[in-house]
Amino acid sequence: MILCQDLLWGAANSPLTPRLNIKLPTGSLTAVVGANGAGKSSLLKVLAGLQKPLSGHLRINAEGTKIGYLVQRSGIDRQFPISLGELVSGGFWGQRLRRRVRSQRLRQTLQAWDIEKLEAYPLEALSGGELQRALLARLSLTDANLLLLDEPDAALDKAGQTLLWRHIGAWHKAGHTLVVVSHDLPRVREMAEFCLLVDSEGCQYGPSHAVIGKAGLGECCHA
Repeated sequence: MILCQDLLWGAANSPLTPRLNIKLPTGSLTAVVGANGAGKSSLLKVLAGLQKPLSGHLRINAEGTKIGYLVQRSGIDRQFPISLGELVSGGFWGQRLRRRVRSQRLRQTLQAWDIEKLEAYPLEALSGGELQRALLARLSLTDANLLLLDEPDAALDKAGQTLLWRHIGAWHKAGHTLVVVSHDLPRVREMAEFCLLVDSEGCQYGPSHAVIGKAGLGECCHA
């Protein structure tokens, strides 16, 4: 469960929205939508503990909660001298697994994201979509039960987007709690139980079909 009480976030003395009060149930799938610069990515950083809120309270209340956070590709140093396989293997961090088990799980995950043929490629040789799949594959290897995904469909082609949402659906079915920043309103309407519209005039939260159906949403979110 994620509880936000009178939460404000943004630059010092400049909150991005009015106070946010929401409760996201454990095991739920919530999409975060809104215009560019509205504060969606900043909110995910606050939820991940990477950025302090300006005021208010945030409580993540679930026994044994581990957070997996998908950063945007722009936060990755493409010149760092590691291969795609080594990047994906970072998802094992903190887990005590036998070498054989790690190797098997890595192979299965690379295949699941259709990047097994790119395992030895350096990061600088990857396309934007290939790098995004690698970051998602790394997330798949974590043992996190709360997944925060910041524009996971960025740079993905149609096949990649279909694959992504298939994995999101599987994570949700497995009982993970997911918060997904997305501009893909048709997918949000189809897949997400709940939707949070982040807006400088005030945030709106509720069932996805109801929030997306509100007048003017299509103008501020690019499907």
